[in-house]
Amino acid sequence: MVLSQPSANTTQELTIEGITEPTILAYFQTLNAGDFDATANLFANDGVMHPPFESGIIGPEAIANYLNKEALGIKAYPQQGISETVEEDLIQFQVTGKAQTSWCGVNVLWQFVLNPQREILYTKIKLLASPQELLKMQRN
Repeated sequence: MVLSQPSANTTQELTIEGITEPTILAYFQTLNAGDFDATANLFANDGVMHPPFESGIIGPEAIANYLNKEALGIKAYPQQGISETVEEDLIQFQVTGKAQTSWCGVNVLWQFVLNPQREILYTKIKLLASPQELLKMQRN
């Protein structure tokens, strides 16, 4: 499958069907631009990122360090999403799309929870691949 390649320009307008929340759009824009400090700054001070194959990474500084080591060259192509208010003004988002690395592309589900200040409290990145595909990825 060939994925279209958007430019790395952070001012590029990103659209995700069903999602208009600026924090979610900024997450993908800054991630794809390689501006990992800006991505990490979207998280609350106690915000947690759960990447595939990793335990939770807590706080913007730790998240920025992780992304600077592990996310170089990764591009996210979010396609559609849904949102719902879950409790006490917390909003949950689910976004599906694809992620592309230099060696593979895979379907992904991103789950986010935002606090009332629109900071990311929690995100989990789930790879939607077969067990065989996941084993290949984990070895690389």
